[in-house]
Amino acid sequence: MSTVIKIENLSKRYRLGVINRRMLYDDMQRAWAKLTKREHLATKLGQDGQPLVEKRGDILWALRDINLDIQDGDILGIIGRNGSGKSTLLKILSRITAPTTGSAIIRGRVASLLEVGTGFHDELTGRENVFLNGSILGMRDREIRQRFDEIVEFSGVEKFIDTPVKRYSSGMRVRLAFAVAAHLDPDILIVDEVLAVGDAAFQSKSLNKISSVSRDGRTVLFVSHQSSAVEHLCTKGVVLESGNLVFQGTQMEALDHYVQSIQTKKVPLSERTDRRGTGSLRIQEIEAYRDREKSSGVLSSGSNCDIVLHFKQFQERVYHSLKVEFCITSLYDAPIFSHHNRLNGTEFATLPKEGSFVCSIPRLPLPQGTYRLKYAIRANMDYEMVDAVDGAAEIHVEGGQFFPTGENLRTHQGVSLVDAQWHLE
Repeated sequence: MSTVIKIENLSKRYRLGVINRRMLYDDMQRAWAKLTKREHLATKLGQDGQPLVEKRGDILWALRDINLDIQDGDILGIIGRNGSGKSTLLKILSRITAPTTGSAIIRGRVASLLEVGTGFHDELTGRENVFLNGSILGMRDREIRQRFDEIVEFSGVEKFIDTPVKRYSSGMRVRLAFAVAAHLDPDILIVDEVLAVGDAAFQSKSLNKISSVSRDGRTVLFVSHQSSAVEHLCTKGVVLESGNLVFQGTQMEALDHYVQSIQTKKVPLSERTDRRGTGSLRIQEIEAYRDREKSSGVLSSGSNCDIVLHFKQFQERVYHSLKVEFCITSLYDAPIFSHHNRLNGTEFATLPKEGSFVCSIPRLPLPQGTYRLKYAIRANMDYEMVDAVDGAAEIHVEGGQFFPTGENLRTHQGVSLVDAQWHLE
């Protein structure tokens, strides 16, 4: 296999709070430094080891010293938390933005889908935008005409192809945008999380298309928070953390590394600083009870369990339409099920200074495995955010008696258990 993307010492710096100030000047300085083989200011380090940059606004390094070789035919999953630098890396590889330092050498024709409807003009029809967007992506007019019917059929917007795209829903826009990019026949296809906008049928259709592109020996770079998509579509994976490349290997090794990096950063919930909301009320601890007994976070399939959210008020008030919601997810943050008090008509208004919200779940429908729990508390008719934490707790489920035979299933066989009966007709 030959190397189609070679990334060397790639870094990207942003200056927060500064918009279009001296950027052309910076680019000219950097170009002059390259021509004269001198070191540009952005690459120099001071005695403290930090870059010698202008002190006008805070500096954010979205990427730092990324080195990576991507081979022809690789299907690379790029994994990481929000803000880890995934989208910035894709934008550099798509030539949307330039790196501050380092280089990315790309061999081959690139098609990228990073944002919904990028390159679309709201006043133009879908038909006109297919030609406009195709031209932006590098397709010749003859190529677009040859593939036009196939593009429109794939997008599923045939009835609206002569309607201005300003009247399209976000799902229709992304379907048409992806259809154009997917039919470019690129050597390298770059896809960000935008497929999450489409419905389930279109997501499946798009993933099949990406898979067919990869089977033709082309290279795919794929960013998604859907672990199942990364697992089944990709062959390799890299993990980004705070702009640094911290791991590269197979897609399963990368997913496992990502999960372990989350698990090792355990901080008591009461001390978490990554909360969202007003903070007038905060969840201090989350416990799981099995058959009314404290289970140290270990439940069993088919048991009656309680999810207990212990809270403390820091500003006593009367809440209207309080909504306490939690979501059980896989270790890769894929949602499995959610619940909140208003689904069954329970209202919380006057609360004690300290207390507990309790959700009782009969016959827990989860197979053996480890899960994560996130929660959000909203108040009033405008759903004011009071308190929310992602990855607030871990829930461990062991085999139990969900089925009368005592047989157990594991997470690779499905993410939920269903009580069903079989018969012969």
